[in-house]
Amino acid sequence: MQKPRKIPQRQCLGCREMKNKKDLIRVVRSPEGEISLDFKGKKPGRGAYVCPEQACLAKAKKSRALERAFSTAIPPEVYGQLEEQMREENHE
Repeated sequence: MQKPRKIPQRQCLGCREMKNKKDLIRVVRSPEGEISLDFKGKKPGRGAYVCPEQACLAKAKKSRALERAFSTAIPPEVYGQLEEQMREENHE
């Protein structure tokens, strides 16, 4: 008899809730230091997770959660790009 596979859980940086990894959007800092959204979860680099909602991204921005997760300053235009990518993904 096979054991049921464990579903990986990650914590959203915005609402701080534990959710299934596949229900969250991965924010990744590449080895070159570039920050982007990773909808497939396959890009190389350090990952942090956020719910696919603008409100969670706004909370993460306000609490500087991404800065702490990546130990680096994050320019405002990066947040703009993340919000834009999230809007595009939600409309598909």
